[in-house]
Amino acid sequence: DGGRTADEYAVWFAQLLTLQGIAFADIDDAIIATVVPETLFNLRQLCTKHLNFEALLLGAPTTDLGIEVRVAEPASVGADRVANAVGAHLKYSGDLIVVDFGTATTFDVVAADGAYEGGVIAPGVNLSVHALHKAAARLPHVAIEKPTSVIGTDTITAMKSGVFWGYISLIEGLIDRIKAERSNPMTVIATGGLSRLFRHGTDSLDHVDEDITIEGLREIHRRNRSAS
Repeated sequence: DGGRTADEYAVWFAQLLTLQGIAFADIDDAIIATVVPETLFNLRQLCTKHLNFEALLLGAPTTDLGIEVRVAEPASVGADRVANAVGAHLKYSGDLIVVDFGTATTFDVVAADGAYEGGVIAPGVNLSVHALHKAAARLPHVAIEKPTSVIGTDTITAMKSGVFWGYISLIEGLIDRIKAERSNPMTVIATGGLSRLFRHGTDSLDHVDEDITIEGLREIHRRNRSAS
């Protein structure tokens, strides 16, 4: 939320931490990764004002990613996609495809040496459902779940089938096309909130690992802060 102030972030964050028995004083450091530039100032203010430290920023010129970003414009690659590459390479070997089910559905290609080598960005599942509902007044907002059959017998089941099996086809098709452009075998890792749901509809996803992004951020933080 680009309109949320540092103080508002602090109140929200403090409530979440309290549920886990954690206080601000227990936090030593942070790493910030965002693809929403207008939030950055207030996220950094949250750390300096309420947590009493300067956070590490993924994307800053001095931050060592530990991997090479082999694309035409490295600075244009989203922080989440870089973190996915680092986290995936940390846990899995060989050439990789990381499918992240977030606001967008992204397919990130990671070389065997850990380098980020590009990928694909498609509309996210929730975004597509919301757009379908908004654009067609007679179409309801439906839950995202695996339908019992492909052919829907009413509007709701037809929409659920289109969302679920449509995305399964998108996943399988893009993975097949990415693999066709590479000469080496590739392992596919799914991450993001809906990764487990779509795992049940296809054999194209080799692993479901919901913490890949966080693991990548933690590794980047370790690499940059280990000396201190």
